[in-house]
Amino acid sequence: MKLSLLGATGSIGTQTLEVVRGLNENGAFPVSIEALAARSNAGLLERQAREFKPKAVALFEEAAAKDFRERTRDLDITVLTGMEGLCEAAAWGTADTTLNSVVGMVGLQPTLAAINAKKKLALANKETLVAGGALVMEAARQNGLDILPVDSEHSAIFQCLQGSPGGRAVKRLILTASGGPFFGWEAEQLKSVMPEQALRHPNWDMGAKITIDCATMMNKGLEVMEAAWLFGMPVERIGVVVHRESIVHSMVEYADNAVIAQMGTPDMRLPIQYALTYPERLESPSGTLDLAALGKLTFFEPDRENFRCLDVCIDAMKRGGLAPAAANGANEAAVQLFLEKRIGFMDIPRLVEGAAQRQPAVVPASVEEVLQADRAAREWVWAQAGKN
Repeated sequence: MKLSLLGATGSIGTQTLEVVRGLNENGAFPVSIEALAARSNAGLLERQAREFKPKAVALFEEAAAKDFRERTRDLDITVLTGMEGLCEAAAWGTADTTLNSVVGMVGLQPTLAAINAKKKLALANKETLVAGGALVMEAARQNGLDILPVDSEHSAIFQCLQGSPGGRAVKRLILTASGGPFFGWEAEQLKSVMPEQALRHPNWDMGAKITIDCATMMNKGLEVMEAAWLFGMPVERIGVVVHRESIVHSMVEYADNAVIAQMGTPDMRLPIQYALTYPERLESPSGTLDLAALGKLTFFEPDRENFRCLDVCIDAMKRGGLAPAAANGANEAAVQLFLEKRIGFMDIPRLVEGAAQRQPAVVPASVEEVLQADRAAREWVWAQAGKN
């Protein structure tokens, strides 16, 4: 495999490179890194470039790209920058596979660039499908490409569907949620939550944005929308259950009421490797699951009253059109404001809902329309925060 990795310095990106090291060491599935991309971490990207020797790197921020050039004068490497550079890395000529793990709406255009260049696409950037699902899935159809999910929940569903006859055989998809750090908390407690508390996820080690999304249950709402596009399933047939142990990663319920679950330790390296090596299964760095040591697995209904982001996302998906793009953009803006302590934790669902409801349910005809809906939602959130 010849891989272009977007978001190389983030949590998924660094774990992907761990997986690549392991695959190359055992020799069963050699992977060469053809291109790497990141937002601004020139120092870590330099270390990755020296180890994996890509032909190109892309840094979204121009100042970081300049810093990288200074650091790597001794390397024969093409340095790209901006959105154009990110898209060029996504479609890099010598790569046959692109793994997109950038965070946020910035991932939409590189995803389309990779698809239109007919690259095998492993997707960890859920915002791509949330905001531009219709455009992305149509581009994949026209290019005859499947999208391989990297998110643990969607990878689990994908694995549970292997060998399924499809169509009417599938009754329901069931996504599991950890419940985040505030499981069982009431509204009065949540009003005083600080970013430091919300960043303490009980099971997973992730970036700041996705960790806050898990705390608000927004992440599960985004995953419901992503699953609807990936698997062609209406949101009414996608369930969510809180599973505190994060061992059952998701399930598929079939027409005969049989339920197939995918289980494993909470380790992102397993779904990353499966996306890269599919349909093969190879030795993995993920730890062995010891059910006897666990003792029990628990499941609960989500608290939709105090963690409203889940239903806000489902409502946006039902409205369709650009409403999901608005919800996603509003959330990205609100999470950043919360991390900066400019709004409260409970302001996030209020602002996401307001932005989504303001967006006319117009079916997007172009990437620019999606980006405009995203910008309008962010601007509205920033304006609301300025009034507080």
